[in-house]
Amino acid sequence: MLLSQLLTADRIRVPLASRDKPSALRELVDLLVVTTGGDHADILHAVWEREDCQSTGFGYGIAIPHGRTPTLRGLAVVAGRAVEPIDYGAVDGQPVRLLFLVAGPEAAAGDQVRALSRIARLVRRDYVRERLLKAATAEDFAQIVREAEKA
Repeated sequence: MLLSQLLTADRIRVPLASRDKPSALRELVDLLVVTTGGDHADILHAVWEREDCQSTGFGYGIAIPHGRTPTLRGLAVVAGRAVEPIDYGAVDGQPVRLLFLVAGPEAAAGDQVRALSRIARLVRRDYVRERLLKAATAEDFAQIVREAEKA
């Protein structure tokens, strides 16, 4: 499974309109529901349930909110870039500008873990993060992900 197969341009919002964590999560869930289906309230609840355990802001200005929900048939990934840094409660205390939301049913738990791992490995590379932060469009963002997966 390649991340670029899940994260197509129609599943990317550049820039996000949101300026805070709650609205960013809602905006990403909105995008996920529009592009893949599922119940908005249930997906948002699953994501917040995970956030309540520990922030998914893992550092480097990146957050990977995620959750499991039976309202989705399979794994879904959406992403966005914030215009201004968002106070996210990340583990390193730094604000977040790149967000990747991963959600799926319990049956896709293994795929979800693999997707989370692939995203984390991808964005730990400084040059990839820098390029994603400069992406002018969703297509540019998707192209950067495709190229980074090949490297």
